[in-house]
Amino acid sequence: MASETRTRARSRAAGRAGPDDAAGNGADESRAEILRAAATAFMAHGYAATSIDTVADVLGATKGRVYYYYRSKTDLFFDIHRQAMAMNLAVMRPLAMAAHPAAVRLFNMARAHAMLVMEHLPTQRVLNQGVELHLTGRTTPSQRDVLTELMAMRTQFQDLYVTVLRDGIESAEFRESEPRLLVKPVLGALNWMTVWYHPRPDETRKSRDRIADEMATFVLHAVRAGP
Repeated sequence: MASETRTRARSRAAGRAGPDDAAGNGADESRAEILRAAATAFMAHGYAATSIDTVADVLGATKGRVYYYYRSKTDLFFDIHRQAMAMNLAVMRPLAMAAHPAAVRLFNMARAHAMLVMEHLPTQRVLNQGVELHLTGRTTPSQRDVLTELMAMRTQFQDLYVTVLRDGIESAEFRESEPRLLVKPVLGALNWMTVWYHPRPDETRKSRDRIADEMATFVLHAVRAGP
């Protein structure tokens, strides 16, 4: 049974036409705009200091437009996480399951991970704020159901890296280690990009490619076997 929080935005949009639907923009695009604005607000101010009013200000709309789809900032926070995890899994899963040696798969995953951070920085930074730290104990039962779902998605994402690391250890491409321990510094290095990376006004695709290659090379060298 789908939780109230998971289905609220969809059911409200489907059940009645709103101003965005009348204008032909569509409820899905309106929600996407709200989520982008919310991610920007959370990135700039943090979870505690962000309100629906803050999101509306970033969106350049009334808070009624936000409330039409989301009843609370917690629901917004959750939906940003769901969107980000769905995107990350869609990108990473085929790379992890490709018919390549583990070292090639890990390099490609780390590179794609870095590009996700650079190209979707607000969403990725919110994702790495950590729902378990911000919201545990301050949620409704239905929101805790969604929290459980999101934690499961995060585990799926980590397990893609664990699988590739395990394959590389078994094939002697990577140094002997416990994959579930080794994955922590790997993901730590990649996710820390959400803290130190700031796009420059003159940044190009070529400069982002260089950063992504450097990050992927660093990760691969950190786990390789031998000198």
